[in-house]
Amino acid sequence: MPGDRGMDAGRRTGRARLVPSRQALPTWDRAPFGCPEERVKLVVGLGNPGAQYARTRHNIGWQVVDRLADRAGWAGRGRQRDASSVVMGRYNGLDLTLVKPLTYMNDSGLAVRKVLARANAPLTDLLVVADDFALPFGKLRFREGGSHGGHNGLRSIVDELGTEKFSRLRIGIGVPDRNAVDHVLSTFAPDEIARLDELIGAAADAVETWAREGTNKAANRFNMFELRPADTTLLAAPGEVGGPAGADGIRRTRTGWRRIRPGSADD
Repeated sequence: MPGDRGMDAGRRTGRARLVPSRQALPTWDRAPFGCPEERVKLVVGLGNPGAQYARTRHNIGWQVVDRLADRAGWAGRGRQRDASSVVMGRYNGLDLTLVKPLTYMNDSGLAVRKVLARANAPLTDLLVVADDFALPFGKLRFREGGSHGGHNGLRSIVDELGTEKFSRLRIGIGVPDRNAVDHVLSTFAPDEIARLDELIGAAADAVETWAREGTNKAANRFNMFELRPADTTLLAAPGEVGGPAGADGIRRTRTGWRRIRPGSADD
């Protein structure tokens, strides 16, 4: 079932691999010669493919990558390869490759391994952006390594790469008050939607800082980030005038009903 694939119990079924073995891949832990800023930085945003998942908490990694692509003027230019949607170029003095795996969440490692192999990139040039329900909504947390923390996308990447030594940016999506699968595959609450654009923008800023200055400096700057509190006086319930879009993606405005395009500023 799609929900199980988005956040399953961690079980992996055996199947034939159509990608190179780990032995055939480059030594990712060994950085090439040259200055770090001269190398291409790989930013992987985790999520699930399909319109039904576009606005869910589990796809916030995709939304951050989309924001970076919008800033660079690359929106709509992604190519499908290596089980991912990939766009690359030079933006604001940075050489970036932005990646959205097109596998389901718990197979993200397959796509990441292929992208790294094609780029012949060291792990120091990889950043994975993922949701984290262990963090309050709006918190940002950089780490240079560590366990997957129960996140099945990170679990898959660790399994496929055979190491935990890669940087990740975790974005707080709020502690679940229900089943974890239901929580990560749910849409954001109205008070969260009112601040989601700001959060995605801050996360995109954090990624740019990582690409320029590395994980430690990015962590020093953004691990203390505080999202503004919600202004509950400005909120309306779903279906009411001025409220967020409902599950059908339709928002009610003073001039009528409007369908919200996934990933838009009104989303």
